[in-house]
Amino acid sequence: MSTADQPTTTDLVSRLLGGSVIAASDESFGEKENLLVPDAADFTPGTYGHKGEIVDGWETRRRRTLGHDWALIRLGAAGIIRSIDVDTSFFTGNYPQECRIEACGVEGYPSPEALQAPGVDWEEIVPRSPLKGDSHNQFTVTTPTRFTHLRLSTFPDGGVARLRVHGQVIPDPRRFEKLTLDLAAQALGGAVEATSDTFYSTADVLTLPGLARHMGDGWETQRRRGPGNDWAIIRLAACGQLHEVEVDTSYYKYNASNEFALYAANAETTPAPDSPAWFPLLAKTRLQPDTRHHFTLPPSQEATHLRFDVFPDGGISRLRVLGSVTPAARTALALRWFNSLPAAQAQGLLTAGGTPAPTAAEITASRPLPEFSPVIESLLTEACTP
Repeated sequence: MSTADQPTTTDLVSRLLGGSVIAASDESFGEKENLLVPDAADFTPGTYGHKGEIVDGWETRRRRTLGHDWALIRLGAAGIIRSIDVDTSFFTGNYPQECRIEACGVEGYPSPEALQAPGVDWEEIVPRSPLKGDSHNQFTVTTPTRFTHLRLSTFPDGGVARLRVHGQVIPDPRRFEKLTLDLAAQALGGAVEATSDTFYSTADVLTLPGLARHMGDGWETQRRRGPGNDWAIIRLAACGQLHEVEVDTSYYKYNASNEFALYAANAETTPAPDSPAWFPLLAKTRLQPDTRHHFTLPPSQEATHLRFDVFPDGGISRLRVLGSVTPAARTALALRWFNSLPAAQAQGLLTAGGTPAPTAAEITASRPLPEFSPVIESLLTEACTP
């Protein structure tokens, strides 16, 4: 399998990563939380509750006054947004005519009231655009800015089944200071770049947070009838020293992978599965069904990618790769992070860190900065916030 030319995207708003609809103008017919349900929308006609027909989406009442409806969403992982899917599945005579999407990047954990207060710099990333009913309405986003929150506005009212926000995670480098973290985690920017088999499910679930909920919540390959084995290639969140791996076969009782092996690489781009860039990290090791396994990794060179081989096929629930980011990688993360922050957030961080306001404004306006600087380093000593 060849390496993809485009960076792998993640659903930044996914409930599985901690995304949340934190407020909405109205949810009379369908709860706002339905927007982020991981499963595809479903609908059974003729089922009624106390508020009318039961819908699988966010649906507001018929608006009899001027204005429009809106929902505030906190991203599960902050990042640069590439595309948005406003899914109106099953809403045929009751979908909004148009939508608009705005985004902002802020520090900390603001309340809905704080997010809508004067002074918050909301940027329009999808202009007011027509929607089709019972459809996946796809919008491309070109703004190269790291956002933490979205505001979905619908005109004038109606129902939206799901919201998906695809992009690249830009982790806060302050989280990597003096910590051992799961460098494969999607929430930190890790991504499954390639895999041998997705017959039953995608390998992307390997790096989701939390434990699997059932056997359908893991990576399972079809039964292999010939030679060879299955594999998944993971781009780590940053280059690091790897210390421990957790291989979880929970719920796979009769179809777990029998063995696994690990290979690592330190490369600018994702190596092909047969590339000589891979070096052995852990030899073929026996696995037990329905078990969380922890293995200490031997000291090795720094790694940016991991190849996870399973023998011969089967199911794996989760994969955790605990490690510490190298100083050079953390520097690179910090530069990318600072360059992608919304202007208001970047300038606010600088002034809060003691940089005079005129200097902070000058530094912010001169981005992207070509190299790391003591000014950015000073920001990384502040308390960790999203």
